[in-house]
Parts: sequence; structure tokens; C-alpha cells
Amino acid sequence: MLSVSPIPRYRPQSGPAILAAGFRPFFLASGLWAAVAVPLWLAMFAGRADVQTMLAAQVWHVHEMVFGFGAATVAGFLLTAIPNWTGRLPLQGASLAGLVLTWCAGRAAVLFSGSVGAAAATLIDLAFPVAFLAVVAREIAAGRNWRNLPMVAALSLLLIANSLVHAEAMGVASTADLGNRLGVGTLLMLISLVGGRIIPSFTANWLAKQRPEVPAPGTFGGFDRLALALTAVALLGWVAAPESRAGAWVDLAAAMALAVRLARWRGWAAWREPLLWILHVGYAWLPVGLLLLGASILWPVLPQTTALHALTAGAIGTMTLAVMTRASLGHTGRPLTAGAATTAIYVLVTVAAVARILAPLAGADYFAALSAAGAAWTSAFGLFVIAYARPLTAPRT
Repeated sequence: MLSVSPIPRYRPQSGPAILAAGFRPFFLASGLWAAVAVPLWLAMFAGRADVQTMLAAQVWHVHEMVFGFGAATVAGFLLTAIPNWTGRLPLQGASLAGLVLTWCAGRAAVLFSGSVGAAAATLIDLAFPVAFLAVVAREIAAGRNWRNLPMVAALSLLLIANSLVHAEAMGVASTADLGNRLGVGTLLMLISLVGGRIIPSFTANWLAKQRPEVPAPGTFGGFDRLALALTAVALLGWVAAPESRAGAWVDLAAAMALAVRLARWRGWAAWREPLLWILHVGYAWLPVGLLLLGASILWPVLPQTTALHALTAGAIGTMTLAVMTRASLGHTGRPLTAGAATTAIYVLVTVAAVARILAPLAGADYFAALSAAGAAWTSAFGLFVIAYARPLTAPRT
């Protein structure tokens, strides 16, 4: 479904290097917004920031993590992968700059929607997913790359989900929570699909060179299809009926299937390479999150937000940094080796996810625990911006 053909094409780029490929500006924008939006949300949560947004503070937080940070990461990944899939020239220069500025305008419009108005904020914010969907659909159709049409479906779901959030801001319907859940579910399904392609492939390549005595990761087959099907049903059930006990049992089944699938990729054998083990850790948050989700419904010892943050701060946060660091190194011509800064990024995002999950157990110190998790999260993404600003803005080595 997501196989990559080795036929990338590039045109000479005379302008700024940051506009030479989609991953450059979008990965930087994604990292910067992730680092800024979380402390801003904590200030809103504590009542210390008077932000003129028409979205409720919690709704804004989820919306910006999904349709701001998450969407930018997806854009950077797809704009880099699609030329490989189709053999067509990548989006560069002024067209790429326009797409990035459209995304930036959406962030500002939502943040200040109380001033610009709900209708204007909706039009400005939805302009990016509409334009990006059109770009991806055009490239896949022009390259006759029909095997990757699921990417168009995923972007369509993100557009619909974003629209549902704005519908509540405009007073049309109470659909903000539904829209945010649909957005989260779509990102998680993308991780389960794309991660299932790149993680065993990268691991197999590394093991063949560094540890040839270890058997290669299991190849894609019937069990993988079952695991993906269970994951899709579990996520769909959570989106539609987040408190369903029947859905909880599907969550548990999907968690077990994903855990077995991950074990078949032999990540334990690649512990010496941070660029690899972080991919396995990121994917591991999927079964952990689904396990917590099912357990929180059947045996409500921990709140469902614990499971939600295992899936978001854990799976989405970790996998985005794992992919952004590896792609930034590889596509700028640098060695695929994790230095001290990159390893620190991985440790910080893992600490952030664990701290956020444990925060409900802090009792009276709940906000302090939230702040600690937020500080680790902001440090991880802030360090990414600092460490990768030069590679992403300088010409390819």
C-alpha cells in the first residue's frame, strides 16, 4: 500500500534551501509549534493567559496538537515521500512557501478567533487542509500512483474532522470533541500503517549490516492485516462511541495484536542504534495506549485521558520526532547517526509521555506534574528545532 519506488526527481533550487523540499519548512514549523503550544495551553489551563480563541481551552489544545502540529508533520512527510512514489518533481519554492504560510495563518486565526470571528477563522484554518489535499490528490493522480490513494482518504478525514471542530465554534453543532477524536484516530491509523512499513524495513537493513546473526524481522502477511483491521475497528469504535464496553474489548484485542506485530520486528536487537529503537518505542505506545483505553472503560481505575495521552504524547509525539530526525538527516545528506542532541530528544519525549500518563496519580500536585510533563515535551521539540535548524535551512551536503 505504501511501498516506495526508487525514482525520486529534483529540480534545481536557486532560492532559500529551506524551500527546496517540503520536509524542511514543515518539520521546523511542526517542532516549533509543538514547543510553543503546550506551554501556552498550560498557561490557559492555569488561568494565566487570556487568549482570544472561540474554542474551549481543552478543545483548542487537542485541535492544535492534531490539526496544527500533527498536520504539519504529515505534510512534511508526504511532500517528501510523494516524489519517490510518483517520480514527479517535488513542491518547491514559492508554491511550498505559500502552503506553509497558509498553515501559519490557520494557527493564528484559530488562536485569535475571538477577534477575527468564527466564520473567518474557519475559512482561514481550513484553507490549508483543502489546499494540501488538492496537492496530494493531483500528484497521486498525475503519477497514476493508485496504491497510495489511502493517503488521500486520510487527508479527507482530517479535513472533515477539522470542520467538525469549527462547526461547534460557529454554533452549528456540538461536534468539537467528535472532530478531535476523528483527527486523533486518523493520525494513529497513519502511524500504524506507515510505521508498519518503515520500521521492519529499516530494522532489517541495520541488522543485515550490524547483526547478521539475528533473523530478519517478520514480513508483512495475514497477521499484519488482522492487526491493522483490529486497530481500525478499535479506533473507529472509540471515535464513534468512546465509552462503549463492547469497543473496549476490541481495544484490548487490537493492543495484543499490535504488541505481537511489534515483537516480530526484533527491535530488541537494535538497542544500540537510537534512530531505530526510538521507532520501536514510538510504535509500542500504540498497544500500550489501546490497552489503557480498553482498561479505563472496563475497569475505570485511571481516567480515559491517561490512555489518550499514551496515544498522543506517546505514539504521535514519539513517532513524529523519530521520523522527523531520521528524515532530516537522510534527506540533507548527513550520516544516519544519532548524536547526543538527537538521543536527548528521544529521552525527553519519552519522559514527557510517561510523566503525562502518571500525572493523574499526583493528587494535589496534579498541575505540577502537568507542568513537568509539559517542560519535557517543550524541551524535546525545542531541542529538535535548535539541533536541526541548520540542516533544514542549509543546502544538502
